[in-house]
Amino acid sequence: MQVHDIAVIRGDGIGPELVDAALTVLGAVTAKGAFELRYTEIDAGADTYRRTGAACSPEDLEYLRTGVAATLKGPVGLPDVRFPDGTEAGLLGGILRTGLDAYANVRPALLLPGVTSALGSAKPGGIDYVIVRENTEGLYASRGKGVGNRWAVSDALMTTREGTLRVCRRAFELAAARNGAPSDGKRRVTCVDKSNVLRSHALFREIFFEVAADFPDIETETLYADAAAQALVLRPGDFDVLVMENFLGDVLSDLGGATIGGISLCGSGNIGDDSAYFEPIHGSAPSIAGQGLANPIGQVLAAAMMLDHVGHPAEAGLVRAAVATALEAGEVRIAPDGSALGGPEAVARAIADRID
Repeated sequence: MQVHDIAVIRGDGIGPELVDAALTVLGAVTAKGAFELRYTEIDAGADTYRRTGAACSPEDLEYLRTGVAATLKGPVGLPDVRFPDGTEAGLLGGILRTGLDAYANVRPALLLPGVTSALGSAKPGGIDYVIVRENTEGLYASRGKGVGNRWAVSDALMTTREGTLRVCRRAFELAAARNGAPSDGKRRVTCVDKSNVLRSHALFREIFFEVAADFPDIETETLYADAAAQALVLRPGDFDVLVMENFLGDVLSDLGGATIGGISLCGSGNIGDDSAYFEPIHGSAPSIAGQGLANPIGQVLAAAMMLDHVGHPAEAGLVRAAVATALEAGEVRIAPDGSALGGPEAVARAIADRID
């Protein structure tokens, strides 16, 4: 039997209960006997920073890089844990994305059965695209490196040829494996940028077309970020895969989440050539922790992406199908505010029962 070593970061706030729910679902999958997941828990996040002075130890980061097939991570962060400059401490994005060189942040947006879209007329499956966000450069490369004083601060935006080549190639490879946009079935990659304003984004677009030349069967499209924000609301069914700079991907993926029932339904993968970790795209919501309100579907779908990554696409599809059928049958219900009726444990059990 195949055995995959998996690191688990439970996170802060609602993180532990979401991870527990995902592990319940993964347990239903592995009970079928095709493979085994062997878990190691890693102490990391905002509470870890408060206790130890580091959000993730160098030893644990090295273990995540070399010792496991993948990492399943819950949301992290606590609003009262801050650096002296006022920014939030204990976050892991900057540590893991650069430390693991997980350069592609893959964020699917899929309207599931039983979920009402804020767009009203959208039907299940009518919104089905993936945002591929460059994860190690862009504006967020300036994290912790801003220069200034109390009167002015400058944050630099960095784009490199190699960084853009690899994330664009990942986007085209993903499009080649998908079924195309819901509206017309065409495989398409959309480059989103502000190349009319920023030289760094002009370089991103130039390299995008260089990569596109290697994928002649896939359509290309370019949109400025402001136009893309409008289009994701007015014609979301036209999109298949979108690729963009770090900051833009952070913002537009949340907009996309709003159109499919809320970001609590969105999983994501942070994927490099050698390491990867998987998490929901939302925060740790400590104000509702332990109240039986947290929605674990984003965490469960992140776990399905992890199964894809470690080589079990059939089982990943089984998890996605279980989520969809449980929602469609009303066994899992999502409140208008995005919370899960019955709480994460009940949702996990309903999905696991579908798998069983």
